[in-house]
Amino acid sequence: MTSKITGALVDEAIHVRTIAKDVVLSGTYLYPFKGIIYTANHRPLWQPFLSRSGKIISLGLGVTSTMFFFTYVPQAAVMAITSGPLAPVSAALLVLSESSTITTFLARAFVLSDAITDTFDGALIEEGQEALVAQDRQLAPHNAARDAIDRLGKTFKGGLEKVEHPKMLLRSLLLLPLNFIPVVGTAMFVYAQGKKAGPDAHARFFQLKGWSDNQIDKWVEKYRGAYTGFGMASFALEMIPFVSIAFSFTNTVGAALWASDLEKMIE
Repeated sequence: MTSKITGALVDEAIHVRTIAKDVVLSGTYLYPFKGIIYTANHRPLWQPFLSRSGKIISLGLGVTSTMFFFTYVPQAAVMAITSGPLAPVSAALLVLSESSTITTFLARAFVLSDAITDTFDGALIEEGQEALVAQDRQLAPHNAARDAIDRLGKTFKGGLEKVEHPKMLLRSLLLLPLNFIPVVGTAMFVYAQGKKAGPDAHARFFQLKGWSDNQIDKWVEKYRGAYTGFGMASFALEMIPFVSIAFSFTNTVGAALWASDLEKMIE
């Protein structure tokens, strides 16, 4: 029994080392940061975010206030064991991180689904990928629209699902205690979440390509390190309190930039 456990741990360590090498070599962890710069220089891409900013702020304040009221004291007590005198500060940061995770999930599920899709498609159009976007939505002619976002019409397939599965939120909350472990625990948390966040960032790309679940699985497995690298970088940005939703949009732009590069490679 012990030998089996040891063998499993060794195999997992080898797998993680291989993935880590692929992550570094892929360079995809740079796309979320490219997304920030690109968004800053393309004002039309701000529109989907700004149009929903009021709802986002209200949701964020509500979630954060509730989390501090119900969870701060218990978590501060636990953090006193691992962080000593820094427990109050560590607990506050953890609650803010948890609040960001919950806010991002709820916002994506109920407020931002269409906005995220519009941002992704708008960035693709800015990159000259009109043919790809046209696979799933009507596009207004250049002379009939002010910018890339204004060109976006109705989708044929209804866009992405508006309500994500509750198990995604549950998974995030179950993994949050890893943050109780200084440095290493947080790194493990970001890695675990990044593995899932990477492929999710290209859900719209896969939809535009019209790929089946089997095709998507094969593609993601082929570029597992690249998707993990992108996911880790984007998730780390979305862990930053108060600006997590803004980074959701810039990460979407980064994902679109990567999708555009992949589309050029496929062609």
